[in-house]
Parts: sequence; structure tokens; C-alpha cells
Amino acid sequence: MKDKVILFDGENLAPFLGYDTMVLAPTGRAGEWPVKDGAITVTKYDMYSRYEYGDAHVHVEFNLPDMPEAEGQNKGNSGLFIHGCYEIQILDSSMVETPDEYDCGALYGIAAPLVNACKGPGEWQAFDVFIRAAKLNEDGTVKEKAVMTVFLNGQIIHNNLELPRHTACGVYDRVVERGPVFLQDHKCPVSFRNIWVRPLD
Repeated sequence: MKDKVILFDGENLAPFLGYDTMVLAPTGRAGEWPVKDGAITVTKYDMYSRYEYGDAHVHVEFNLPDMPEAEGQNKGNSGLFIHGCYEIQILDSSMVETPDEYDCGALYGIAAPLVNACKGPGEWQAFDVFIRAAKLNEDGTVKEKAVMTVFLNGQIIHNNLELPRHTACGVYDRVVERGPVFLQDHKCPVSFRNIWVRPLD
């Protein structure tokens, strides 16, 4: 098995670059989120990894802020984009009985999680994502769709889910064969730690 590629070890943000979704372009600078106590917290701009991967196991831990007055998509919102084009929603959905395709763990706008495995604010949570990359024709059209299996806090929430398309607001506006880890700035102070990728191709 190939060694994992460490993207954030609690200290060094050099593996990440900033991205401004308002203008749909990189900022031209390294990641700028503050590092404290081994974690990074969303401030301004999205971030994406310099490292791109195809088939892989992606591990990301996150911690939701306590936002008792906020509701819906304003409550601890962020996103983990696999290949920079498939968003797995991050949101405080801990009190939701039946999650939909916009709650925590959803493939945003595509598929609801099989179960609500979301913990409450202030608790560290973990995504383990297994992606089999899409295969493209020479003209960029999709020959084989990507397939994803996702665990949230040790519970399976997507099982061999075929992805019909990319999702909006990532670093890529199309399906790709290789891409980065992309973390979204949605104006909520979500924290992240222990980010790594293990190539499987």
C-alpha cells in the first residue's frame, strides 16, 4: 500500500493555496487560514491542495462552531471537495432526523447521506472518503463516472455512489480524472486538522 501524503500536519500550510470563488481564480498565495493548537480555522478564501490525486483514500477531520442563532445553510457551513469538483457538505446537522442532499455528509445537491452520523458543535469529526476517479475521453467527456464511498465518524453514509456530475463552486467546474482537496470558506469558522491522502492507483 502506498504511503499517505500529508497535507496538513498541524503546523505547515505550505501544501495549500488560496482560492477566491468570487472571481473563480487562485489568490496566487499560499493558504492563509490561522493555525492554532494543531488546527486551521476558516477565515477568508477557500483553500486547495497543490497535490492532486486520482483513485484515493482521503481523510479530513473537522470541528463545527457553535452557532445557536443560525439556521439551515448558515449553521457551521463549509465543504470538502474531492478532486476539487465533488462537494461533501459540512454543516451542523446534528439535530436533523432525516438528512437531505444539503445536510452534513451529503454529496451536495446529488445524494443525501444514508444515515445522520453528524456530531454536535465542538466535537472533532472525521470523513474517510474512497474515490474511484472518473475516466474521460480525449475530448473531456465522461467515459466512466466517478464512484465514491464515504464514512463519517466511522459510519458509512455513501456506499459505492456513482457520481452523475460535478458540483458547483469548486476549483474545477467540470469532472476531472485527478484533482486536489478543496476546503470551502462559507463564512463560518469551521476548523480542520489531520488532512491526508493515500493514493490507491
